[in-house]
Amino acid sequence: MALIIQKYGGSSVGTLDRLRHVAKKIKQTRDQGHDVVVVVSAMYGETDRLIQLAHALTAEPDPREYDVLVSTGEQVAVSLLAMALITSQCPARSYTGHQAGILTDKNHTKARILDVETDVIQYDLSKGEVVVVAGFQGRNERGDITTLGRGGSDTTAVALAIALKADECQIYTDVDGVYTTDPHLIQDACLLQKISFEEMLELASLGAKVLQMRSVELASKYNMPIRVLSTFRDGPGTLVTHEDKTMRNRLISGIAFSREEAIIALSGVPKQIGIEGRILGDISNAHIEIDMIAQNATSKDTADFTFTVSRKDYPKTLKLIDNIAKELGASTNSSAKVAKLSMVGIGMRSHAGVASKMFKCLGDAGISIQMITTSEIKISVIIDEVFIEKGVQILHQAFDLDKVSSVSMSNIE
Repeated sequence: MALIIQKYGGSSVGTLDRLRHVAKKIKQTRDQGHDVVVVVSAMYGETDRLIQLAHALTAEPDPREYDVLVSTGEQVAVSLLAMALITSQCPARSYTGHQAGILTDKNHTKARILDVETDVIQYDLSKGEVVVVAGFQGRNERGDITTLGRGGSDTTAVALAIALKADECQIYTDVDGVYTTDPHLIQDACLLQKISFEEMLELASLGAKVLQMRSVELASKYNMPIRVLSTFRDGPGTLVTHEDKTMRNRLISGIAFSREEAIIALSGVPKQIGIEGRILGDISNAHIEIDMIAQNATSKDTADFTFTVSRKDYPKTLKLIDNIAKELGASTNSSAKVAKLSMVGIGMRSHAGVASKMFKCLGDAGISIQMITTSEIKISVIIDEVFIEKGVQILHQAFDLDKVSSVSMSNIE
C-alpha cells in the first residue's frame, strides 16, 4: 500500500462529467489498496470569472478580500468532487486549505506555505477515506485566507506530499506529461519519460506551463518525485526527479517559449559607478520584475542598457524609464512585440557548441537575435514575436528533439 497525492487542474474538473471521470480514477487508485489525498483547482474558467467580478468593482481590489473571493472557486470544486466520490461508494471528505492545516506567511495573493498540520488528514486516511483538499490556498497566523498565486495548486500538492511523506505526487493535466516542446505547436514533440528537477525548473520559469515553478523548487529541495500524467488518457507520464546518467546523455531536453515579453533599451547612458542601480531602482520599487539584462559600451563616456520585463508591466515600466532617460540625457527604444525562445538541457554542461549551433540555425532562417542570456543548462534569446513558431520548429528539428530517445552528445556535429 502506498500513499499517493493526486492533483487535478481546472481543465480536469471543468464540467460535471469531468468531475465524475476524475472521481472514477481516484476510486480506482483507492480500490488498488492505496491511501489517496486529492488536491483540486477551481473548475475551468471560474477563477478568471471571480477576478473579473473584483475588477468590475475596483481597479485595485483589497488583497485580503481578493483572496477571500478567489479562494471560493476551489471550495466549490472540492465539495462537488467529494459528492461524486461518495455517490460512487467511495468515502470522501473535503476541506478548504484553511481546514486542511495549510499555514502560510502573511502575503496575500502570493503567499508561501510555511507548514502543514497533518492531524486532520491523517485521521481521515486512517478511516479509509479519500481526503479532498482545495489547492491554491491556506491561512496565515491571523486566520485570514491567503492564496498562493496562479498555479498554486501544484505547490499545495507537493507541500502535502512532503508533509505526509507520500510515495509519489501525481499532477494530472490535459497533456500526457512533459514534452520536448509544446505539442499544440509542434506535432513532432516527444514525451519525455524522465526529466531532472533542474531542467523542469528552468522550463517552468521560461514559459512552459506544465508545472508551477515554486512546486518544482519545493519538490527538488525535499526530493519528492512528481509524476505528470494526463487526466484523459492512460500512460506512464513523465517523472520529474533528480538527474541520472540517462538525462545527462541527452543534450537538449526541451524548448520553451514565452510571448509575454517586452524589451526596453536606453542609449547614451552616461558611464557612472552605480548607474545601473539608478536605472532599475524605481522599477524595483514599483514591484516590477526584470528578466534579461544587457549592457555594452558605445563610447568612452556612454553605454547602452537593455532589459526585458513581462508584457503586462510594459506600460508602467515605460513611464518610469522615460522619466529616468530624461534625467540622464539618454534616449529610449522599446517594443512589446518580442518573444523569448529558450533551450534547456543538463547535457550542455559537458559539451560545447550548443549556442553556436542555435544561433546559426536562427540566423540561417533570417531570425534576428536581440538579446542573449545563458546559464549552465539554458540558452535564451529574444526575437521578434512573429518568428517564435518558426524558431521553435527549426531548433526542434536541428537538435533532433523529434527523436528524443536517441538524442546524444554526438548529435551536436
